[in-house]
Amino acid sequence: MARIRILSDQVANQIAAGEVIERPAAVVKELVENALDAGATRIEVEFRHGGKSHLRVEDNGAGMSGDDALLALERHATSKLVEARDLDHIGTFGFRGEALPSIASVTRFTLQTRARGQDEGVEIFVDGGVLKHKHEHGMAPGTRILADHIFNSVPARRKFMRTDATESSHIVQCVRLYATANPSVAFRLLEDGREIFSSPKDSTLIDRVAAIWGARLKNELIALRGAQDGDLKLSGLLGKPGVARAGKSETVIFVNGRPVDCRALTYALLEGYHGRLPKGAYPPAFLFFEADPARIDVNVHPAKREIRLKDEFRIRNFITNAVATALGGAPRAPDAAQGISLRPQIPAYEIHAPAAVLSEPPPSLAAPKTNAPGWRLIGLWRAPVWLFETPGGLVLFNARAAHRRILYEALLKGKASADAAQPLLIPLSLEFSALESAALNEGAPLFAKQGFSLESFGGHCWRVDALPAWLDPDEAEPFLREAVELLREQGKLRDAQAREQALAKLAAKAAVRRDDMASEADVTALAAQLAACDNPLTAPDGKPTYIELSTGDLQRRFM
Repeated sequence: MARIRILSDQVANQIAAGEVIERPAAVVKELVENALDAGATRIEVEFRHGGKSHLRVEDNGAGMSGDDALLALERHATSKLVEARDLDHIGTFGFRGEALPSIASVTRFTLQTRARGQDEGVEIFVDGGVLKHKHEHGMAPGTRILADHIFNSVPARRKFMRTDATESSHIVQCVRLYATANPSVAFRLLEDGREIFSSPKDSTLIDRVAAIWGARLKNELIALRGAQDGDLKLSGLLGKPGVARAGKSETVIFVNGRPVDCRALTYALLEGYHGRLPKGAYPPAFLFFEADPARIDVNVHPAKREIRLKDEFRIRNFITNAVATALGGAPRAPDAAQGISLRPQIPAYEIHAPAAVLSEPPPSLAAPKTNAPGWRLIGLWRAPVWLFETPGGLVLFNARAAHRRILYEALLKGKASADAAQPLLIPLSLEFSALESAALNEGAPLFAKQGFSLESFGGHCWRVDALPAWLDPDEAEPFLREAVELLREQGKLRDAQAREQALAKLAAKAAVRRDDMASEADVTALAAQLAACDNPLTAPDGKPTYIELSTGDLQRRFM
């Protein structure tokens, strides 16, 4: 067996970087947090090629002396903790002392800094964890960090990075979060020399959110003002009832000023929207939750986005009641035995089906997967279920599920796409977030295949000139936003066929807008089309399209 030995600092830092630095956006996150902890009132972030080739984070914070700058590149060197008990009262973003040495170990790293009150600054250059030089440097008080060629010393990690557009969108999302959380700090974000956004300091929250996330949010949000229960406080902005998103990119929660991913808090927010959102949707929301730091454990993961809550039930109940009250509903009484449900039971939107999708039925009506010569329609039972008599018994036919299966297969085979596109008399203009725009850019061929004509015209604005025939123009915007969010969340699916199938499922779901068909002739034609499908037994979501009760089964029930 090989001898046990202590790893070198360089290797240890590169191993630590695997946890702290997952992608270029993680570098930006750590450097922005350091700038905020240094008391900066102005932070500028610039990147090129998705942050892979160049990152710059510059601030006007306290800066460092030459000795402190060198010490900051050592592992576990920090100014934010002294004793272990300090972990119970963390009031800063950083505290581990791992970020700078981890970044320096996997990039060409330049640190330029000057402490307030000193006549000159210092520049330190580190390449792949190896110190190359340190010398005097003239600059204004503050800190400027350049991180170029990320993972240049760890080539195996570079191949796991995504496209420039995807990595860029993660950087934009990261800076957005910290710019929203810190209204007393002016942020400026640049990509390839082009300004993405600029948020002035001390602006109102709604104006700041509109400047950073998009002007359309200004009309979709209402204020949640100053809810408090002892040391628990909640404020921010909530989406109006009925305003929904397919994903969580605009559902943002800050805990003591830190953007976090916390399932318990997200579910508490959703519980406050009980009955006001479609099932599976998320509201746009920008919530600021404050509590005694002793109640919040941020020392869970080096990335510090995950947290644990002490007295979780009380916190969830407080947030749910505050949200429900702000939306105009009565506070919800918690069940002392079971607590707040983790998933609110929310009714789905009504579903309808346009007759435009229906095509001419085939000459003969054959029952799917049976040897019977045909079905005979009896009538509507309960929408969307119709009854058919067959030579073998009785069929309960789900028209909605059948329509989804038919349209899904038509989309995959290209029978309901560009050939049936309908031009819009007045083009539709939509503004997306940076993350959404990147996903839309990558998924543009899939949308074109389905019959959409989309064109970017600056920033993250898109023009829609044509829609597929199966989509009602009034439903175009919500469908596109949900579809873009789906592609963004499933971006890890590199297989184009898998992404196409996911989008086709969504299209099939969106196109079915009526609980029952317009006439018996429509239902008969729908059954015929289902018989011609490759998989007529289930809808794309796995639900059955029909249930057959055989004559024998029915007779046995009466015996």
